[in-house]
Amino acid sequence: KESNGPTDCYAAISQADRLQSEPESIRKWREEQKERLEQLDANSRKQEAEWKEKAIKELEEWYARQDEKLEKTKASNRAAEEAFVNDAEEVFPGTEWERVAQLCDFNPKSSKQAKDVSRMRSVLISLKQAPLVR
Repeated sequence: KESNGPTDCYAAISQADRLQSEPESIRKWREEQKERLEQLDANSRKQEAEWKEKAIKELEEWYARQDEKLEKTKASNRAAEEAFVNDAEEVFPGTEWERVAQLCDFNPKSSKQAKDVSRMRSVLISLKQAPLVR
């Protein structure tokens, strides 16, 4: 293969000639800059590795906390369900309104709902106080 342009050998020679023709101060600055950039790269790689390790640890801790919360929630839900089932089995005549009152939240300030249920609450309270006669 013949070419009229410089080949790799000629390119290397011209590069060496250019570096030799550079003033000493520029060559020294170029070397210092190269060392500084290598050091910055090494520091950034080290810092990135530390961040990754920290992130992995925090993620594992977060998963552990979430699992703990989930287990607590499951346990409390099971206990509440068991209590509800036990209460549902105890049916006595005349205790209907007490059971309804246990299932309803009559405190308007503790309600987390966005809907206004004050009218339904007042109806239930009035029915509890004066039940319908058949």
